[in-house]
Amino acid sequence: MPFYSLRLAESLRHSGADEATVDHILRKVEEELFPGISTREIYNRAYAMLKRKRPVYASKYKLKKAIYELGPTGFPFEKFISTLLQYSGYDTRVGEVVKGQCVSHEIDVLARKNGKTFLIECKFHGEEGRNCNVKIPLYIHSRFQDVKAADNGAGAGFSKPDEGWVVTNTRFTQEAVTYGKCVGLYLLSWDYPEDDGIRNRIDRLALYPITVSTLLSQREKHFLLSRDIVLCRQLIKDTFYLDHLGVSENRKSRILKEIEDLCRL
Repeated sequence: MPFYSLRLAESLRHSGADEATVDHILRKVEEELFPGISTREIYNRAYAMLKRKRPVYASKYKLKKAIYELGPTGFPFEKFISTLLQYSGYDTRVGEVVKGQCVSHEIDVLARKNGKTFLIECKFHGEEGRNCNVKIPLYIHSRFQDVKAADNGAGAGFSKPDEGWVVTNTRFTQEAVTYGKCVGLYLLSWDYPEDDGIRNRIDRLALYPITVSTLLSQREKHFLLSRDIVLCRQLIKDTFYLDHLGVSENRKSRILKEIEDLCRL
């Protein structure tokens, strides 16, 4: 089996598709191949077939793309990470300005759990292929050290930070990982740490971003994000936003059914 087929099959299985569906889509894609076809086009065709088969599979299949759609400013990504941590028992604040020993810093996410405080910086990339290099953890570590050295600690009801985090929606270079381990920074990316990256956490907790929906339009997603609805399961509690958007009862029912299936509610 060609390398692209192995990767495609892995992505399809990760979406929850059964083996019969995976085999069917692989055969159809191979029939439609032509010289020079891009990997993106291959995955788009697979996505279209998966969406026709069962929308909830297509939603999971497009998870990585859905994270990119939290852009372009990166602030929805910060909100998403904050909310993801809240569902794991953290108390979080977004965009807090805290005093360091030398200067003040605006922190993307301040989090607290089990008596420990975490200073979390998010690095969002709107395009695939832009990995997080060592310059980012170098910069974040210097900010962490400055806040930790301050007399007043983190502020906003938080004690001095015990640990610094760097979170990215893409990947870290090996040099970035090596540096992070060396200075004690916690690094979290799409697939790092192994078996506990962003993708794993989303799947394990069924905390899918609203952008993963195959039934909501881009305009509707942007509206919901502007109202701090960053997770699919949040929309279940605040369905009045769909009424505000003028979504018909029939379409509203299908959207909520997709979300319930996706979030296992």
